Amino acid sequence: MKQRNNHGVSRQYPRTARLNELLREILADELERLDDDRLQLLTITSVDIEGDLARAAVFYDSLAGEDGDEEVLSALGDIRWKLQRAIGREARMKRTPELSFAPDPAVRAGARIDELLADIPEPITTVEPDLYVRGTEGVDVPPIAEVEVSTGDDDGSERASS
Repeated sequence: MKQRNNHGVSRQYPRTARLNELLREILADELERLDDDRLQLLTITSVDIEGDLARAAVFYDSLAGEDGDEEVLSALGDIRWKLQRAIGREARMKRTPELSFAPDPAVRAGARIDELLADIPEPITTVEPDLYVRGTEGVDVPPIAEVEVSTGDDDGSERASS
């Protein structure tokens, strides 16, 4: 009888990737339970746990943006021990990693790109939308000069005439 492979889909990913996602979910759930006005509308975007599982960097984003980072970091520092306790309670790990918090640089870079794209002025010249539908029929298009190219005469020279 053939043995069945018990490896689920989660086994296809490295252990740290699975732990990153698990910690992100635990932290997000715990933040919902906490009642701290400084952490309103805060999103845990990702967690990056080190290979030895001793430390984990937690990346977040909030609607307050860069202006609210100091207040958010202070609030997260105040409740860090509660968050670590929640990880210890809900995750099956020998050690609970020490958490550090930082704003998500990818989200900030994306917001900066959006700002730059919004500042680009509209093009000065526009093409009539009808032109795409009807083609160049009825539109004055300058004639293209006809060029006759021969591959050479008996003497091997090439000649172009217009």
